[in-house]
Order: sequence, then structure tokens, then C-alpha cells
Amino acid sequence: MSELRDTRLEKANALRELGREPYALRFEPSHRTAQLQADHADLANGEERQLEVAVAGRVMTRRVMGKLAFFTLADASGPIQLFLEKASLGDAFAQLTSLVDAGDWIGVRGILRRTDRGELSVKVAEWQMLTKALQPLPDKWHGLADVEKRYRQRYLDLIVSPQSRETFRRRALMVSAIRRWLDGRDFLEIETPVLQAEAGGAEARPFITHHNTLDLPLYLRIATELHLKRLVVGGFERVYELGRIFRNEGVSTRHNPEFTSVEVYQAYADYVDMMDLTEQLIASVTEQICGTTRITYQGTVVDLTPPWRRATMHELVQEATGLDFTQFTGPGAAGRAAAAAAMAAAGLEVPDAADSVGRLLNEAFEQRVEATLIQPTFVIDYPIEISPLARKHRSKPGLVERFELFIVGRETANAFSELIDPLDQRQRLEDQQARRAAGDDEAHGVDEDFLQALEVGMPPTGGLGIGIDRLVMLLTDSASIRDVIAFPLLRPEARPVSVDN
Repeated sequence: MSELRDTRLEKANALRELGREPYALRFEPSHRTAQLQADHADLANGEERQLEVAVAGRVMTRRVMGKLAFFTLADASGPIQLFLEKASLGDAFAQLTSLVDAGDWIGVRGILRRTDRGELSVKVAEWQMLTKALQPLPDKWHGLADVEKRYRQRYLDLIVSPQSRETFRRRALMVSAIRRWLDGRDFLEIETPVLQAEAGGAEARPFITHHNTLDLPLYLRIATELHLKRLVVGGFERVYELGRIFRNEGVSTRHNPEFTSVEVYQAYADYVDMMDLTEQLIASVTEQICGTTRITYQGTVVDLTPPWRRATMHELVQEATGLDFTQFTGPGAAGRAAAAAAMAAAGLEVPDAADSVGRLLNEAFEQRVEATLIQPTFVIDYPIEISPLARKHRSKPGLVERFELFIVGRETANAFSELIDPLDQRQRLEDQQARRAAGDDEAHGVDEDFLQALEVGMPPTGGLGIGIDRLVMLLTDSASIRDVIAFPLLRPEARPVSVDN
């Protein structure tokens, strides 16, 4: 690698000696390559078109064949061939073929020519070095076989993998489509703080930092929920935020400590309204990005055409395990003990931390149901113990009006009829605070300012959160969340230690 770099440095110096700066200031292309390919599809083989064009991009391949040479030049829109002819270029031909390597950025001017083999080409008359690359490109087929290298050196992955570029193009289009959909329905996007004095809005372990001037410990936000609710208290009836969230948790194909979500809050609505909104939003975005609501993910057809299945957690657990958790109604520990015994008899794990019937119900769901929910399914009516910010169910004691949306076995969205009773909210946050004091790092703290806002008065509200990264995974047929995050968090590479003699 060092020898290759040295050779390229020599070429950069040779360019300077010829009066050609290897790192240009600017170049003005007249066309994108895809535009040329589309506009001149009618040019016949072996013919030229006397249209002067200027294109710029990275040299991807090069073939030198005596007095002719053929380069492939790629800009952001796609590739085009460069046709280099010694007879027309003169000394510039030798410069191009000897000093330009694959990986270099160049700009060229010339006319269009369709080769005898049917390849639309720019017949080069002038050229300019834009950036001399000192490192070679990886081999197209073998250079990025190391999956971790794809994530660690994403720039290389993007250069050699059209699929990766398409993934991030689709991600950008999807984010824009979500914003347009919400903006078109009078939702207002408002930015809320990333640094917070109290981390709340989700059961998650936060990252902790420190503000030096204020001598104040701060948290990176684990959700945007509590501040968006403050905005509803302030009179905004439809608000959302699409932004980054930070949770100090494990790394897997489904989790990255830094991810993107959109949270939506609508006054005078409940969780049923949020189900309708979620269906319509995701179906609309899918249609825009994929051209259909019937897609294929990892070989399985997934139909996102509304309406989607709606089933309670109790119903789904009973279907999968035969256990009816509504029967475990004994007081306190007795009910929990009965549920635990039934789970053990059914071959389910019974974690000690699951200290109530509701928490055991959720455990049974996660162990036996979650992975089976391939087609979009709203799982509704969650235990109150695991939903401290959701409103008590209007007719089912011990439950809240909450749903999670599962697609291909992954939670994709979470929504509530929001809890607006400040006294009930205080009690639940104090219960969470007690769990935190007992060692639960993911439990909520008591956010006094948020409780004060609720006491000012919040109207009935439906709230929704959608994980953008998981939705992108679905719409780009990506197996890992790292495939859809441009720069996922990785442990730094170990560097060789130099030893002085």
C-alpha cells in the first residue's frame, strides 16, 4: 500500500511540473452523465454528435490499448465512458494514460461518440485533474468482502457499491416524504433540546455528559416526547420532530446507540386515531419510495396496504402459548406467582426482574410472539407497569391505551392515548423513580417541570413515535441497521504500536 501511495505522490508531483495542479479549485460540468445517457440514446453506433459537453467525476476503470484508451467516469448520477484518442489529444494522451489512475477525480470536455460496441462516450478534447487520489480503490468484487470495513470506511463502500448509494438515496427520499406528509396535514415541526437536565420519554439508559460553564450534569435525550407534549400544553395542536435519539444500550442488527425517530402529537386524538395515521403515513411513504405497498423483505412478501391487523397483547400471547393472563388475578405476589408457574410449565423463561403479572405478560410476548409478526400488526392494550406515560385503558383495568406496530418481527412504531392527568402521571413517575433507585438504569426519573406543564393543562392527545432506521431497513430490504446508518458506531480499530529501539 505504501509503494502504491508513493507512486501516486510521484504522479502528483509530475502533474505540478507540467503546470497541472493535482488539487483543483473548481470545474463547471455542463451535464450529468445520466442526462447525457437519456438525451442521446438515439445516437447510432459509430456516430459522433457535435455537441460540446463537460463532465466531471471519479475514474472507476481504465483500459489503455495502444493509441486508444477507455476510461469509465462516474458522477453522482451514474457512469459514462471516456474515449481517448492519441491522434486528437496529442501529448495530453500520454499524460492522461500515465498520470491518471482509477480513483482520481477529473473533468473533461469533448463531443459525444457512440462506439462501435454501442457505448455512449465523451470523445475527450481537454482534461483537468481535479483531485489526485493517493489511495487505490478497493477491488469491485473482493475489496470490501469484510463487512465491518464497509461500515468503518463507508466512503469506500459508497464508491464501489451502487446498492449502498441507492439505500441512502432512498433514506433521504423517505425522510423528505414523511415531512411532506405531515406538513401537508398541518403538523408543525419544532426542534427540542438534545441536552436535557432530566432524561425522560422512554425506558432507556441515557448517555451522561457535563456542561462546564453551568457545572451541570446533562443527558443526551432518549426521546423527544416530553418537550413535544409541553408544546401541546402551550397551544400547538399538531406538532412533530424528526431527529436524533441517543440511548446507552447494546449494539446489534436492530440497535444503534444513536438513531433517528419521528414523534408526532395530535390534540383531541387517541391511540385509535394514531393507528389510522400510522397506516396512512407508512403506506403513503412506501408507495412513493417503492412504487407499491406490496414489497419483499429478505425473501418474504410484506403487504403494507391498509387496513392492518389489530390484536391485543393478551390475544396474541394466548394464541402462541395457550396461556390466558387475564386469569392471573390474585392479589400482588400471588398473581405473579401463578403467572410465573404457568409460564415455566409452558417452557418460557421467568426473569426475576419481571415482578408483576403485566411484566410477565410482556415477557411471554417478547419470547413467543414478537418474532412471528411478519405482516404489519398493531399490538394493542399494554400492561400499565411498562407504560408510564400512557393513559389508563377506558374499559380494561390494569392496561393502558397503547400500541406498538410490528413488521417483519421488529417494533417499528409506538403510540399512546397520552396520559394528561398530572396526579396519575406523578404517581407513575415516582414509581419509576423507585425502580431506578433500586437499580433499574432504564427507569424514568421525575421531571418536575413536565409535571408542572401538565398541571397547566394538556388537552386529550394522541402521540406516536416511528423508528426511521427500521423503516428504512424495511423499504430497502436491508438485513442490518448498520446498512442504513451512514456511519454506525463501531469500536475504534486497534492501531499497531511502534516500538523504539
